[in-house]
Amino acid sequence: MVYFMSDDNSQNRNIISRPRETRRAGSAKRLARIEGQVRGLQNMIAEDRYCVDILVQIKAVSAALKKVEGELLKDHVSHCLAAAIAGDDVTEREEKVAELVDLLSKR
Repeated sequence: MVYFMSDDNSQNRNIISRPRETRRAGSAKRLARIEGQVRGLQNMIAEDRYCVDILVQIKAVSAALKKVEGELLKDHVSHCLAAAIAGDDVTEREEKVAELVDLLSKR
């Protein structure tokens, strides 16, 4: 979902920030769960648990991190990139697009 800016700045912040705050709160909760999963992995290794069991948990952590990454990418596109596209500053627009292209090319 892309949010475009209007002339009233206080209204802009409210329109943009509510979904963004919700996504950020969800990402923070997800990261807290991931932190717990990583501590569990450390315990599994310390307890010399079966390798496949550890690998299954590593896959779960990786999937959870990819979910957070996706949410942050949506946030960036709908907030930062959308604002640059809607704005008049061509240099900022080009920088934001180049930044995103560089990030995505690292995958």
